[in-house]
Amino acid sequence: MEKRLIIIGGGPGGYVAAIRAAQLGFQVQVIERENMGGICLNWGCIPTKALLKSAETLEYFQKANEYGIEVSSFQANFPAIIKRSRGVAEKMSRGVDFLMRNKIEVIKGTARLLPDKKVEVTLPNGKTQVLSAPHVIIATGGRAAELPHIKIDGARVIGYREAMTLPEKPQKLLVIGAGAIGVEFSYFYATLGTQVTLVEALPHILPREDEEVGKELEKIFRKKGIEIYTSTQVTALEKTKKASRPPSKRPKNKNR
Repeated sequence: MEKRLIIIGGGPGGYVAAIRAAQLGFQVQVIERENMGGICLNWGCIPTKALLKSAETLEYFQKANEYGIEVSSFQANFPAIIKRSRGVAEKMSRGVDFLMRNKIEVIKGTARLLPDKKVEVTLPNGKTQVLSAPHVIIATGGRAAELPHIKIDGARVIGYREAMTLPEKPQKLLVIGAGAIGVEFSYFYATLGTQVTLVEALPHILPREDEEVGKELEKIFRKKGIEIYTSTQVTALEKTKKASRPPSKRPKNKNR
């Protein structure tokens, strides 16, 4: 068996496969168009937990009296929190880069799979090259879901990347979708003082988890002042000069 391998994608699936293949004696090439580590390390699991840790620390200060500690003054430095989160991700990405130095060739570019186990790579300078190997692993990871009638414009309507790198804290935020990512951003921004509204189409938040978990978290969120609408769909967005707050009474089974 010819031990040559091409891996498309440098995330947790790709770089782990690359390391193991190199250990088994394969000649490995990894194609990654952004930073090594993929979405999880650069834009998902790791940097979001850094944001949540900052929010948790702020919450401890807010409740310091409950622990018998007197704090005269404190405030959240939003740009510094964002900068720390990005720094954590960058440091770990560099760690993956270091691991790739062991008999693994990393090629920066965008890959396209061709017939006969060939891969075309478009390099950052626009040039292309074609690679081939007996074995190809596709580990391109996930993408953010976008509602067909609500397009992300990066300004008023943002995705997870923009939410993690905003230059300043928004006064109000509407979060569509109360899965793991939605509730994380809701908690983070609400703790920092943003007026958060969370909308979920299914009957309870965290719909993929046990219902009891979602109900308990909903109680916690409501105490934090997060406005929650379940069994509710966002069917359209209208840009106005001034944002308006939805009615305080939670509607049931109603499109908004």
